[in-house]
Amino acid sequence: MTLETPATPHDRIDSAEQATQLERTWHSPGGLLGWFTHVNQRMIGKRFIITAFIFFLLAGILGILIRLQLAGPEQQFIGPELYNQFFTMHGTVMMFFFAIPVMEGFAIYFVPLMVGTRDMAFPRLNAFGYYVYLIGGIVLFGSLLLSMAPNAGWFNYVPLSSKLYSPGYGVDVWTTMITFIEVSALTAAVELIVTTLRMRAPGMSLNRMPLFVWAALVMSFMIVFAMPAVIVSSTLLILDRLVDTQFFIVEGGGEPLLWQHLFWYFGHPEVYIILVPALGMISTIIITFTRRPIYGYTALVLSVVAIGFVSFGLWVHHMFTTGLPQLGMSFFTAASVTIAIPSGVQIFCWIASLWGARIRFATPMLWVLGFFAIFVIGGLTGVMVASIPFDTQVHDTFFLVAHFHYVLIGGAVFPLIGATYYWWPKITGRMMSETAGKWSFWLAFIGFNVTFFPMHQLGLEGMPRRIYTYVEEMGWGDLNLLATIGSLVLATGFGVTLINAIWSVLRGRRAEPNPWGAPTLEWAADSPPASYNFRHIPVVESRWPLWDWEQAGERAVVTGLRHDRREVVLTSVLDAKPVGVQVLPAPTIWPFVSAVAASMGFIGIIFHPIFFVIAFFLVAFTLVAWFWPRRPWRDD
Repeated sequence: MTLETPATPHDRIDSAEQATQLERTWHSPGGLLGWFTHVNQRMIGKRFIITAFIFFLLAGILGILIRLQLAGPEQQFIGPELYNQFFTMHGTVMMFFFAIPVMEGFAIYFVPLMVGTRDMAFPRLNAFGYYVYLIGGIVLFGSLLLSMAPNAGWFNYVPLSSKLYSPGYGVDVWTTMITFIEVSALTAAVELIVTTLRMRAPGMSLNRMPLFVWAALVMSFMIVFAMPAVIVSSTLLILDRLVDTQFFIVEGGGEPLLWQHLFWYFGHPEVYIILVPALGMISTIIITFTRRPIYGYTALVLSVVAIGFVSFGLWVHHMFTTGLPQLGMSFFTAASVTIAIPSGVQIFCWIASLWGARIRFATPMLWVLGFFAIFVIGGLTGVMVASIPFDTQVHDTFFLVAHFHYVLIGGAVFPLIGATYYWWPKITGRMMSETAGKWSFWLAFIGFNVTFFPMHQLGLEGMPRRIYTYVEEMGWGDLNLLATIGSLVLATGFGVTLINAIWSVLRGRRAEPNPWGAPTLEWAADSPPASYNFRHIPVVESRWPLWDWEQAGERAVVTGLRHDRREVVLTSVLDAKPVGVQVLPAPTIWPFVSAVAASMGFIGIIFHPIFFVIAFFLVAFTLVAWFWPRRPWRDD
């Protein structure tokens, strides 16, 4: 392996035979059976993104049905039991099956491209994580069709979720599937950490990494530290329900508040696990559409890291009304206010980057500007509910519903849609309609504010969340009707983007490799990228390699990697100096088989513990096949 600077601005050209061999080496098998063997990071990342958006669509439909039920007083459109299932499924799917997986999907697809490598560190583990996620989602929605859906809220508080108050299989499905899919989240996080730290292109030191890669790295560490808490809590709950342990049962010496501590230790960082990659998307889009380096790169990186740290010290502000000691609550009030500081640093750096720039107001940039307006409102109401007296007043009212939708939809979904428009040409090789994109943005922006802003007032008037109807004398009817109309406009806005995407795939204009004039490495690959991402691994000498290459008229690349096996370059953690070559495994069906075997255990334990034992041996068998060593006389 050597580093070379070709005389032309293009990649070093191999012979046709070598190029064909490289394509054959990284090729993913076709056909139905072949679909289950794919391990390539682009294939798996794209599946995560598509599946998550399908779940977003289904959960959004449930949200519309909830709004229709609340449009007027004493409506009977949905009965109370079905309403409980709908709002539980809506929250659970949005938080666990859409928001985190879609961010991980974008990171899985783009981090290897942005750091200039050909795949992720553990491709088969990557595929295993996707199948676990897919099976978990299918089982959860299947429970809704079978009238077995959970109905105790997306946070599943005990004692409401105990066997005494929630008989049936609904809560069992929730606890087992949440535990199951968090395995998927952890596998993706480990993949992203190793890929980012050890597989960056030579020369891409930590201070040259793209800001989205920094954000994905922080998100991954947060997942590693946060997810075990919800896995432990849901496991303890399923033990209480299935084998009569007493972890949360007061009569047996258990402690119901333990659930809230464990859940919110995970639950509040989860908000930032969703938000942090969105911050990286915003920085990426601003750099491209102002066409100049971002202001305060170091400050942006440090503030993202600070958000990651501080977010683990906020969880008790969800529990201010549970009777905890005043001194402890004061600490968490201070922590909750403190996180506004690194968030403010982000905002000011972006404003400074936009100030005086010749901004190109393409569709991705509009979604980013929409984020500014909505997220700032969500952040201000977040500071308000960090105050114990105010939180006590509005706790469990629609004010909180408004607050977290402003934070999550404004802070994560708007940047996500902007990033979808931004990276769509790279994923599909087609451009989306700018006109439709702008219509989609304005409909969504107006619809969102008409839907959720009135909920602040409803909360201040005392309307509690999680009620399926109300009487006319409460005076909440007009604002609820307005919110319902807004939700239909919001759904129309997102629907325009869906139609735009389908139209683009069928009839969209073909995209060039770098249609936006962006500076990061993913745009150096073809649109869509070849199965091996880069024919030659690039060598990086600045934070904005494509802009520099454009000016210099040449670029350095790595040569010497073999074409007949899946080789990638390993580099040092800090300075990205080449230290070796790793051979990645080929496609196989065993990650899929292993995920199916594991799902048998998680689903079967709902009905009888023996399924866990059976699944244990099945998974052990599949893992042996998965990790069966290569034949010693072969060098691949």
